[in-house]
Amino acid sequence: MKDISIYFQSIVSTETITETLGASVLINDENGFPEILSGGVAIFYVPEFRNSTIKNKQGSTDFFRNEFYKLFPGDNWDFPIYDLGTIIPGESISDTYFAVSQVVGELLKNNTIPYVIGGGHDLIMACYKGFESLEQMINICTVDYKLDIGEPSTEISSAGFVSQLLTQRPCYLFNYSSIGVQRPFVTKQELDLFNKLFFDVCRLGELSADHKLVEPFLRNSDVLTIDFNSIKNSETDSVVYTNPNGLYAEQACQISKYAGLSDKMTCVGVFEVDPNQSINANSLLAQLIWYFIDGLSQRVGDFPIGSRKNYTKFHVHLDSFEDDLVFYKSDKSSRWWLEVRYQSEESSKYDRHCLVPCIQSDYDNALKNIIPDLWWKTMQKLS
Repeated sequence: MKDISIYFQSIVSTETITETLGASVLINDENGFPEILSGGVAIFYVPEFRNSTIKNKQGSTDFFRNEFYKLFPGDNWDFPIYDLGTIIPGESISDTYFAVSQVVGELLKNNTIPYVIGGGHDLIMACYKGFESLEQMINICTVDYKLDIGEPSTEISSAGFVSQLLTQRPCYLFNYSSIGVQRPFVTKQELDLFNKLFFDVCRLGELSADHKLVEPFLRNSDVLTIDFNSIKNSETDSVVYTNPNGLYAEQACQISKYAGLSDKMTCVGVFEVDPNQSINANSLLAQLIWYFIDGLSQRVGDFPIGSRKNYTKFHVHLDSFEDDLVFYKSDKSSRWWLEVRYQSEESSKYDRHCLVPCIQSDYDNALKNIIPDLWWKTMQKLS
């Protein structure tokens, strides 16, 4: 693994209580940069706000750490947790993107999950760049009340970056999901574009009616980003965030837990985090990290790549299809997948995307001769 310590400013260590996370997290402090072993989670902070909506950019870089270090680890947290410190913004924003992408790329190659605290939501571009060295198609899931499409001809910003992701060459983005979307903040043209690209949109109302609907999106994703503005402002007790509607704290934590449980999830970012936010907001951010790590500790490794002998296989015949739809159910977790059969010269390129996470209602609807929407969307992207 290349030396990534050159990108970081160390943390001033504080007194911690025995048995808390502060006593067990491997910290980049006055004792030096920790040796990063394969596996685990590496947390770091990037105070890059030049393209952010946050106006007051000065404040403590340890705003969330004090709250996180007070928490106690969960059961079976038998992997290392690192706090690598702070990546100081470069002279230009592209310098910051480069530093973040290098760190993310090295951690991914080391099988260590980067957990990025930012900064503007545009830092998702730097995280995406970190995946380029892997040369594999990836899925991104965003928790946001807007779609943040933007224009490819304009400068990237925290309110417009999806178009920039789509115009990268080579493009490794296979699917993009946005959950918690609030219709008053989205234009019809933006929704039409998402539909045209066969991307996924889960509105806040749908999520609130049944939070389990979002689990397949997270199980299908390699990257999760959370815009802190998507959380209901009364939950953060802060004047920084002004959205009266949004996710409740427990919903945000459940999403983090689902992300941790996902075998594919290998990078997380929480963005638009103001350095001067309230203690309550800092505490919620600390718990988002905690629930992700707790989910990670409970992974069962049941993504059905390779042998599927430990899965129950279901064939469903539809009147309009020559071939049956094939579903798989894990014997370990009772989670479901739908197989999308696709043959081409590039079929190996899409192997990771031909088994689509779903829920039992997709199987139940197929029994009623209803073709799952996710089958159509996946097939269209493969075509």
